[in-house]
Amino acid sequence: MTVDELVSRTKQILSEKAVLRFEEPVELASGQLSNFFVDGKAGLAEAADLRIACQAIHELLVAAGIEYDAVGGLTLGADHLAVGTALAGDKRWFFVRKEPKGRGTGKQIEGADVGAGDRVVIVEDVVSTGGSMLTAIDVVQRAGATVVAACTLIDRGGHVGPGLAARGIRYLPVATHVDLGLPPVSASA
Repeated sequence: MTVDELVSRTKQILSEKAVLRFEEPVELASGQLSNFFVDGKAGLAEAADLRIACQAIHELLVAAGIEYDAVGGLTLGADHLAVGTALAGDKRWFFVRKEPKGRGTGKQIEGADVGAGDRVVIVEDVVSTGGSMLTAIDVVQRAGATVVAACTLIDRGGHVGPGLAARGIRYLPVATHVDLGLPPVSASA
């Protein structure tokens, strides 16, 4: 499939399997309330669907001319995408913990060691205000790696891109709230 076909198919899968509508508003990770919840993990629980979405992310990066060595993001929203995209591009994967592990190695980044000289892509399943994505970016940058791009399956409001651009990070959402017929979330909680 071409990159356009992969993106189109991913949008269709997400629309059919990941978007949930509730009578009463539910709280989003950003703290905002919405009658729509996007479950990017359950929506891609079938291997074939996850494969298509991760191939779409990888091909978007290739089409944008972005070269990368590793892909990861904040656990739990990025885990399936990090491993799948790493497989699609034959790259390394990692997960970022919200806090460093309190025992054993005490790591905050699990999986591939990323640091100086590594070109990293940060992934996230759903972005409203970008808090989880920004947390992962900060941790990876403190480790010395260069974040060359950030990708999400679904951007729920269009607020993240300008901030990432100001930091010199390319932003590539696979789908936006408009693509899925969702109302946008506001810029802040």
